[in-house]
Amino acid sequence: MGVRTLTFTRGDRKLPTTVWYPATGKAGGSPRKDAPAAAGRFPVVLFSHGLHGLPTYYQQITTRLAAAGFVVAGPAYPFTNHDANPFKQSDMANQPADGSAVLTALLKLDTKAGDRLAGHLDGAHIGVAGHSAGGFTSAGMLAGTRDTRVDAAVVISGGSMGAFKGTRTPVLFVHGDADAVVNYQTGRNAYNGTSWPRAFLTLLGGDHGAFLGPGAKGFDQTMKTTTDFLRWALWGDAAAKGRLSADGNRAGVSKFEAKL
Repeated sequence: MGVRTLTFTRGDRKLPTTVWYPATGKAGGSPRKDAPAAAGRFPVVLFSHGLHGLPTYYQQITTRLAAAGFVVAGPAYPFTNHDANPFKQSDMANQPADGSAVLTALLKLDTKAGDRLAGHLDGAHIGVAGHSAGGFTSAGMLAGTRDTRVDAAVVISGGSMGAFKGTRTPVLFVHGDADAVVNYQTGRNAYNGTSWPRAFLTLLGGDHGAFLGPGAKGFDQTMKTTTDFLRWALWGDAAAKGRLSADGNRAGVSKFEAKL
């Protein structure tokens, strides 16, 4: 994997963005800064952090997605990231538009001569994902001012930001049923409130995000389900869709259900 840091803007809003991507060279190890991209064109996934978070807090997820064949862009939102001063939780309402601006700026690199990502960004297959406030942000990109480029969404420990609009888009919800920060029912309500193709991964006894740590109960099920969901929704990988039930169902750990 390769990794690079870019700075995008939306008006006066700075959006420093970490990008992980498939790279040339030997598989395994830590992401290599500014490594040459691997051959091919790869779907793009925007990953949004939670309140007081940073993109690097989620690299256990983003690097695995990059290794699976996605270009993953993680912006630091200006008023909700770890270093924000002032911190404004209410600014979440602006983040879906920020996410869209990051996608627009990133995709321009596909045709920028000499850029290491030129010719490697598949702008026709775009996903969004995020945790907590980032999950709400991802859902918000399917509502309000709908980003019509988004083909799939993963909402982790989050909920909706209004009714989904536009083209029916597959959505995966991931939520711990003992979440004390964003109530489990908030995720269930978002799942039940749409007729779009949808799936729900319940982390049994899971809290707001401990299951996102490598080795934690539910981490493997979360990663396998998320990766195969995106491989199906963005790559058109029918075999990945067929694995989803086995990915997400494990006695005492997780339960998967879907209407895809």
